[in-house]
Amino acid sequence: MTHTHRYPLDGITVLDLGQVYQGPYCGFLLATAGARVIKVESPQGDPTRSTGGSSLPFAMLNGNKESVCIDLKTPEGKAAFLALVDQADVLIENFVPGVMARLGLSPESLLARNPRLVYGSASGYGSSGPYRDMMAMDFTIQAMSGMLNATGEPDGPPVKTGPAAVDFLGGAHLYGAVTTALFERERTGRGRICEVAMLDVAYFTLTSYIGAFVDNPGFVPRTGNRHAGLGLAPYNLYAAQDGYLAILCIKDAHWQGVARAMGREDLASDARFATHAQRAQDMAFIDELVGTWTLTRTRAELAEAARRHGFPASPVRNLGEVMQDDHLHERGALVELDHPLLGRVTLPTNPMRFAGLPAMALRPSPTLGQHNADWHVPGRSGT
Repeated sequence: MTHTHRYPLDGITVLDLGQVYQGPYCGFLLATAGARVIKVESPQGDPTRSTGGSSLPFAMLNGNKESVCIDLKTPEGKAAFLALVDQADVLIENFVPGVMARLGLSPESLLARNPRLVYGSASGYGSSGPYRDMMAMDFTIQAMSGMLNATGEPDGPPVKTGPAAVDFLGGAHLYGAVTTALFERERTGRGRICEVAMLDVAYFTLTSYIGAFVDNPGFVPRTGNRHAGLGLAPYNLYAAQDGYLAILCIKDAHWQGVARAMGREDLASDARFATHAQRAQDMAFIDELVGTWTLTRTRAELAEAARRHGFPASPVRNLGEVMQDDHLHERGALVELDHPLLGRVTLPTNPMRFAGLPAMALRPSPTLGQHNADWHVPGRSGT
């Protein structure tokens, strides 16, 4: 595809076999960095398509792509797909390991056919190890990784992270692996097979908990909204008159700012609360003190006090507030788009920015097989 500006991945052609969130997010990042991304879908389409292709999640993750509909289980479909492989720079997929090999399309055979191909694979557990063939979704990886066990109140059951955090971490890491392999190809002229396992990625999210556990093997990781290692205070959600506010003090100077905002300059210089360790020892008292103050203010008043006195704090916002956020719209992180199936919608753009280049204009997500004719693929087109 041609653009008014030259983007970093212009000239790169990607076959995106990704499904649901992880693979498609990687494909979206590649597309909005300039690559020509061809979404290869089965006759049933990506599972996030609803009847008529009107799913908003599908629209969020598949804009700026083309769609071809191919049945890889038929000789005709396989031949059409291999013709696309011959023209591709990158192939990404997030199937269970072994699926492509069973179709006669193993990474090794595709790389032998096109030695410059970068083959990027994302899965739950990777292509090796005892868990290789286990089915995986964001929720199950949260359970296996320890993320779920680390979320919730200390005396309550484990609770999953609401957003699909692991899917999108996996997609972002797959993008990093693919672009790293493309950089290597510039030096060597050869492609490479690369992979990302969701379980491997998720482990890094537990850094604070793991540090606390190593220091104290009896440590219970569920700390609610308090600091993962129970080493910082204040660090919690506090009720305001119209909702909640997150306040955390990473530096001792932040606590001094909180004390001044509360009108308690005496606490700012009180030696009993001078350090993280001292405040953490009396965490309940600190939380009660801060919570009593926040209940007398609105979220906006508290956020302004945090800005004025220099400590980190943010209101807990609902989805409507976030989607209408002036900052995100002014930066171009969110844009309004007229979608042929959904009407006027708010969609996110690529969170990576390149100096001197505007965020690429979004094109609506394609209908299933919309570009079959463009790529000489037999079968349905534009349904």
